[in-house]
Amino acid sequence: MANPTVLVVDSATPGQEKERDRGSDFSELSRRISEAGLLRRRPLYYTVRFGLVALALAGGVAAFLTLGDSWAQLLVAVALAVVFGQLGLAAHDLAHRQAFSRRRPSEAGGLLVADLLLGMSYGWWMNKHTRHHANPNHEEKDPDVSPDILVWSRGQASRAQGIPRFIGKHQAALFFPLLTLEGLNLSFNSFKALRSPSMKRPVLEGTLLVAHFALYFGGLFTVLSPGKALAFVAVHQGLFGIYLGSVFAPNHKGMPMIEEGTRLDFLRRQVLTSRNVRGGAVVDAFMGGLNYQIEHHLFPSMPTPALAEAQVITERYCAELGVPYHQTGLLASHREALRHMRSVGEPLRAAR
Repeated sequence: MANPTVLVVDSATPGQEKERDRGSDFSELSRRISEAGLLRRRPLYYTVRFGLVALALAGGVAAFLTLGDSWAQLLVAVALAVVFGQLGLAAHDLAHRQAFSRRRPSEAGGLLVADLLLGMSYGWWMNKHTRHHANPNHEEKDPDVSPDILVWSRGQASRAQGIPRFIGKHQAALFFPLLTLEGLNLSFNSFKALRSPSMKRPVLEGTLLVAHFALYFGGLFTVLSPGKALAFVAVHQGLFGIYLGSVFAPNHKGMPMIEEGTRLDFLRRQVLTSRNVRGGAVVDAFMGGLNYQIEHHLFPSMPTPALAEAQVITERYCAELGVPYHQTGLLASHREALRHMRSVGEPLRAAR
């Protein structure tokens, strides 16, 4: 595995570059995946999975209404943080059309889950996530590694000003505390994006977002005293943010960054910048299948239950090509990400 702070470079010969440009390496992998039947829809799986999440949400709401004005509601907040994390994973799968092959039911489900239930704009997140998939870990094109708060390369650190420069010095230590604000950050950016010309349905999404927060805060401050309501929000939103960060951060953080002008074919661009996380059924459920990040990036519409089998095929194929394929445990993946964040923040600490 290459040092995660090193930039990816393409050392192919001109003949190899021409072959890669035709996409032959990925085409062969795609053929093997298709022949294994791993791209077909799994309606029963998603019916059961989404049904269980819906029951968990209904159970959490019922427990909230039953307990009334009690500090025991903080336990409900913890449970609903996990439910909201699972809703986020469901919205992700809907956005990639893993559950439905057609656009309309996927969008309808995405708007319902993301905007109304989570308070996050489906259209804004779709635009952002699509750009991430097209150019993962690309310093100029991937919005997930833009230096808004944290810095992801030493080049970004050397150019950092304001908040990123201040936080970047100790960003590894501050990473998990900052994640407690991630849920609120997603909602803030969702409302902010409603004015963007790229939004297809700003009125509909704005209405759904307002409805979400009217129900959320209205229910909290109707049932709970102000102090308990604020404590509920802090616990619920904080743990929800940590859950999301714990799912998405291990996938790319600490993997090689791509500079502008670097040439990589589709297969190498996705494999070299992604990390798989081992752990069995528990990790599969916790991360919603995103622990198979390499396979997900290569085949975004592949249903979650097919990813484990695709992982075996993909790893074997990458070994045939001599393409580095990285997977590790959950805790080790976080250590790699945090080690990378500390390393790229070194110029800022040295400057101080």
